[in-house]
Amino acid sequence: MDIEDKKIYSEKWFSYLQEQICNQFEKIEKDAKNHYKFVSTNWYKKNNKGGGTYKILKNGKIFDKVGVNKSTVSGIFAKKFRKNILGAQKNGKYWASGISVVAHMKNPKIPAMHFNTRFIVTSKNWFGGGIDLTPCLKDKKEENYFHSKLKKVCKENSKDYLKYKKWCDKYFFLPHRNEPRGIGGIFFDYEKNNWEKDFKFVREVGLSFVKISTNIIKRKIKLKYNERDKEKQLFKRGRYVEFNLLYDRGTKFGLNSGGKTEAILMSLPPKVKW
Repeated sequence: MDIEDKKIYSEKWFSYLQEQICNQFEKIEKDAKNHYKFVSTNWYKKNNKGGGTYKILKNGKIFDKVGVNKSTVSGIFAKKFRKNILGAQKNGKYWASGISVVAHMKNPKIPAMHFNTRFIVTSKNWFGGGIDLTPCLKDKKEENYFHSKLKKVCKENSKDYLKYKKWCDKYFFLPHRNEPRGIGGIFFDYEKNNWEKDFKFVREVGLSFVKISTNIIKRKIKLKYNERDKEKQLFKRGRYVEFNLLYDRGTKFGLNSGGKTEAILMSLPPKVKW
C-alpha cells in the first residue's frame, strides 16, 4: 500500500469514528431526557491545505461541554518548529489527519475524558494517540476498570501496555505543580513498524474509548453530588487548563500547523476556578 492510500484509509477512519462518538454521546444525553445535539462547524485552511470539522455539545444534562474534532491538514512547518517533528527537519513538509475528543462532565463524580489518535506524514509516517481520565474525586474501582480495559486492548494488539502507561503518566504531568493531571491511561507515538497492525491498533483504541466512556458515564449518571464536589471539579479543571495551554503537544502542533484556533482550544472547559 502506498502512502496516498494510507492517507485515504486513515482519514476515512477518523471521520467515521467522529460520527460514532457523537452519535453515542447524543444517545447518552437523549437517555437522560435531553435532546441537545452537537453543533457542527467546518473550517478550511488557506490555499486548499485541508481543514476539518469540530463538533461541540454543551450545557447538556450529562456533558457540561464535549468537543469532537476531526481535521486533515498539510503544509510546511516554520523552521523553528521543524526540529520537534520526526522527519520534518529537511524541508518541513507535512500531512496530518486525526481526531481529538475532550469531555467535561456536569456531574463532578464523572471524570473528564480525553482521547485522540492521529496519522502524520513527513519524510516518515506514523500513528500516535492515547486515552486518559481526569477525575476530581478518587474512585479506585473506576481506576482499576479503566486501566484493565486499556491493558486488554494493548495485549490483543501485541503492544507494550506498561510502556504506554508510563509514557502517559510522564506526559500528563504538571512540573510547576509537581502533580499529575489525572490518573493517566495510555499514550503512544511514532508507531511506524507495521502500518496494517498499527492502524488496526489505532482503530481498536478508538472503539475502546467509545465503550469505556459509555460504561463509566452510565455507572455514575444518577449519582448525587453537592456544591463541595462541584467546587473540587472546578479547581481540578484549572489544572486541566494549565496543562493544555502550557505543555500539550497537540495544542502546539495544531497552532503551528495552521489549525482552527476554536477547534484546537475546544479542550478548555466552560467554567473553571483557580
